[in-house]
Amino acid sequence: MFDNLSEKLGEIIRKTSGNAQLTEDNMQDMIREIRRALLGADVSLNVVKAFITNLKEKALGEKVIHSVEPSQMLVKIVHDELTEILGSKNAPLNLTSNPSLIMMLGLQGSGKTTSSAKLAKKLKGDGAKPLLVGCDIYRPAAINQLKILADEINCDFFTVENSKDVVHIIKSAIDFAKTNNNTVLILDTAGRLQIDTDMMAELLIIERSFALNEKLLVIDSMTGQEAVDIAKNFDEQLSITGIILTKLDGDQRGGASLSVSYSTKKPIKFVGMGEKIEPLEAFHPERMADRILGMGDVVTLVEKAQKAFDEKKAKELEEKMLKNSFSFDDFLKLQKQMKMLGSIDSILSMLPIKGLNRDDRQKISNEGEKQFKKMEVMISSMTPDERKNPDILNSSRKRRIAKGAGVSIEEFTRFCAQFEMMRKMMKGLGGLKSAFSGQEAKKAQLNMINQANSMKNKYRFK
Repeated sequence: MFDNLSEKLGEIIRKTSGNAQLTEDNMQDMIREIRRALLGADVSLNVVKAFITNLKEKALGEKVIHSVEPSQMLVKIVHDELTEILGSKNAPLNLTSNPSLIMMLGLQGSGKTTSSAKLAKKLKGDGAKPLLVGCDIYRPAAINQLKILADEINCDFFTVENSKDVVHIIKSAIDFAKTNNNTVLILDTAGRLQIDTDMMAELLIIERSFALNEKLLVIDSMTGQEAVDIAKNFDEQLSITGIILTKLDGDQRGGASLSVSYSTKKPIKFVGMGEKIEPLEAFHPERMADRILGMGDVVTLVEKAQKAFDEKKAKELEEKMLKNSFSFDDFLKLQKQMKMLGSIDSILSMLPIKGLNRDDRQKISNEGEKQFKKMEVMISSMTPDERKNPDILNSSRKRRIAKGAGVSIEEFTRFCAQFEMMRKMMKGLGGLKSAFSGQEAKKAQLNMINQANSMKNKYRFK
């Protein structure tokens, strides 16, 4: 996401590094290039105009011009304007009532039903007990899809079979939630191929019949500038409380993200990545601005790591590493947990690696994924005893495993050597364990997050 815009802004900022200061003359060329970059990213024309106007006002101030190095100043100004356009700050859900009601809105194909399941999975991870409610009285397939997704994520589901009264369905769902101790109801409402009177009338009836905590509009980010018109129409008639952007990982331009929040003055609360039922990601405007400007997003990566790694399993793996009893089975478990952080490409995009463009990142990612798959195949070709006891691998066993995995004996031997080197390295880290225990470990963890949060600041003008 934002790859094209990120690369173009990076080029513009690099060009400023040769200037002694920013003046009105050399700023004209930069502003022209930034305008082109934003329009090329499919950002709404009104948003581009506002962005450029604010950029001019801040960049041409005499005090700012003479106080800092030009490229740093431009990074700071562009970063602040991107953050402002994206919504300024993270907007959490309003879940003050019990049960809380979240109405999901959107056109057909926007990813509304899938996003409902993703939101439920996120809320479960946060300690809530969500109830997915099928409210699409026109498309039984939509209700069936929601039921299947609810089973997949082990979440409670409710609907009233064959009912054509959406208000009755929701009232019944609330009664069910109270007896079943569900804390949040996610109402997957009916969508249409386009906005029409009947759809809006039904949504207005729901809004007037119930005290809704949230009205979240789900928008396909791939629709580009059309997303702005969709958001405006829904907001004018229903006064939405927030936006969920889907398929953001497939949108290299990012125009919808940079337009919908500014145009509606409503926050983007979550973004969805991919088609797998993974939890929605909370949207942080400042972190997204960091990523657009190539500063990475280390804080989000640390937060994802904290959620991905099971503390008990991590403790068991640590003990095995320190005792040099780390096995190929353990390696597979560790690799599985690493995959929960996302693809190699997505992890690299969160790291502030200067000079790493999209093509290079994808090459590294593709090669890394190939190597990981090859390792899995080699380990899968071992017997259970061999996976548990790496030390028993002799020459004949290695030849058999290499043949079963479809790799050369040299390649498998090299993998075994690398694995053994990793085991020895991990055992050598045992002396560090005593440095952190009890409260010290918690302090170290907090310090890690604080350091991650401050890493991006060295790239930013203060």
